Amino acid sequence: MIEASRDIDYAALFDAIPTPVAVLDPDLVIVAANHAYLEVTGRRREDLLGRYAFDAFPPNPADPQADGLRNLLASFRRVLETGKPDTMVLQRYDIAVPGKEGTYEERYWSPVNTPVLNPDGSVALIINRVEDATAYVRDSLASPSSLTGRGDELRAVGGKIAEAELYARARELYEHNERLRAAHAREHQVALTLQQAMLPTHMPLQHRNAAVRYRPAMGSLNVCGDWYDLINLSDDRFAVAVGDVVGRGLEAASVMGQLRSALSASMRVADGPAQALYGLDLYARSLDGALATTTVKIDIDTHTHTLTYSSAGHLPPMLCHPDKRVEYLDQATDVPLAARSRPSHRPQAVTTYDPGAVLILYTDGLVERREETIDTGLDRLSESLARHSDLGPEEIADNLLEDLGVNDGNPDDIALVVIRL
Repeated sequence: MIEASRDIDYAALFDAIPTPVAVLDPDLVIVAANHAYLEVTGRRREDLLGRYAFDAFPPNPADPQADGLRNLLASFRRVLETGKPDTMVLQRYDIAVPGKEGTYEERYWSPVNTPVLNPDGSVALIINRVEDATAYVRDSLASPSSLTGRGDELRAVGGKIAEAELYARARELYEHNERLRAAHAREHQVALTLQQAMLPTHMPLQHRNAAVRYRPAMGSLNVCGDWYDLINLSDDRFAVAVGDVVGRGLEAASVMGQLRSALSASMRVADGPAQALYGLDLYARSLDGALATTTVKIDIDTHTHTLTYSSAGHLPPMLCHPDKRVEYLDQATDVPLAARSRPSHRPQAVTTYDPGAVLILYTDGLVERREETIDTGLDRLSESLARHSDLGPEEIADNLLEDLGVNDGNPDDIALVVIRL
């Protein structure tokens, strides 16, 4: 047994690993390769190190499918985007025969690509582990017509046919999954475009001392239904709202757009936030996918320095007073939209503020974490708001996202509105 105190020569250890392994940087340049990798590819280290992987191993122009490069590149990109290992099914990737220009050898590989992460979670390196499956595939795909033996020989033939069939089915499944990935990516882009097109791009004319942030969820299936809105009501009054539709993808984005438009119209004519949400509740009952949507609306009167608010199951807005005391606006919270068997009037509350206070509205992606209670996330947000409340709205918004750990992505959408009152 190696003593714990003994220094380990990790370079020698890496080179002695019997499995072929290469190491790539985020630009897919080969930075290391062990002896087994050199042996199985028939290359020297000077042929590989410092070279872009697909320059070191260019695809075979005579390969009728030539999908090995495309599949391997897609796997590398998934590792870079997700920071998670990616295991591939058997791939055909022919490699050039050293010393014979234009000559390629048909080769089959079983690759696993594993990230090495930086402290901030970004990918520093990719470990490309490959098993050479060429002999296995050639044997499995060989025609058994010349074999006429019985007993063990027949069972061996049957096993080879089964293995070949398994390989073919695995290839079909892999190609189907790749098509699904592409379809999901297209849906994600359509939903994201729809979602962003429906969000406002300007502040109310008489109150531009505000900042908004929208962060879409990570992953091809994770576009959700978060929204925000700010509108003028009169010379000294304006309204702000945020909301969150249950669900993901195109349906959630579509429902979000319809609810946001309905609330925007209701905010302009209703007598206060409670009445606006009552009208929105009536509309949500006729809209598929709107059940259990949460939203909160606040009317801000800059003359009387009052906030009038009502919430349909949404997380409480926070008001940070000039003395850095943070008040949760949670005195008028009711059930989400369409959650009752019949519509009922919504509660409404009023609070006052002193000039210089900061108001924030947000969606649950900012504070919810699987491994902790919602109160922990709310406390973290409250503390961050108090700490940065002397800054301008843009700086406050950026610092809140940084302190809550969502600047580099989040599994849920995030909408955030920051207003200096």
